[in-house]
Amino acid sequence: MGSAILAMDLGWMGPNYSISTACATSNFCILNAANHIIRGEADLMLCGGSDGAIVPIGLGGFVACRTLSRRNSDPSKASRPWDTNRDGFVLGEGAGVLLLEELEHAKKRGANIYAEFLGGSFTFDAYHVTQPHPNDGVGVILCMEKALNHSRISREDVNYINAHATSTPIGDLKEYKALIHCFGQNLELRVNSTKSMIGHLLGAAGGVEAVATIQAIKTGWVHPNINLENPDEGVNNQTMYWILTLLLWLNKNDYRGDCFLG
Repeated sequence: MGSAILAMDLGWMGPNYSISTACATSNFCILNAANHIIRGEADLMLCGGSDGAIVPIGLGGFVACRTLSRRNSDPSKASRPWDTNRDGFVLGEGAGVLLLEELEHAKKRGANIYAEFLGGSFTFDAYHVTQPHPNDGVGVILCMEKALNHSRISREDVNYINAHATSTPIGDLKEYKALIHCFGQNLELRVNSTKSMIGHLLGAAGGVEAVATIQAIKTGWVHPNINLENPDEGVNNQTMYWILTLLLWLNKNDYRGDCFLG
């Protein structure tokens, strides 16, 4: 109903619906919105997500799954993607929304254009409700390869990845292996996880982290992976550039990727 109420207020009569696909919700919304514009069904679309699961039933479900960090005595250190001492994710809340617009329509009205959407992909592990596929992130690999193909760019063109990396023992490792498989050992590829600083926003994560990625494109500044003190084996700057401090990355003309699992 939220999207319907907003559309009635704005007088927008194009495609209007809500999506619920767990942690990948926002990215489903963004890619679907882009496809509506590509097919000529809308000139512009609002898309993204919001989530607020810090309630008894929300916490209870994740406690039962044993997915949350138990570092209650030191919460600022609890979210630590790719660190050997990670023990689960930190639940966060928030919202992230983008306005996607057909390029010529945006130029005609003098809009500030922050980034260009090139493509994306959806895939399914077909394995388990919460666990990644045991074959070293095969579902993630398929999704990223299809996204690169859809975007018509090569893996060498990509110089920044905002990873899903939630700070879970299994998930982070599978995603790392998928990144290595898809992009190889590339010291020009910057990698970080926004969740290290704000926790996991579930359905809103893709929207918020898309905003972080677009800000990196706009400003050249890339935020760090905080709490990455004892990296997993292979997570080092001989494979990719794992960002540990605020980084000024001036090359704004290449391509960034946003990876979300759910």
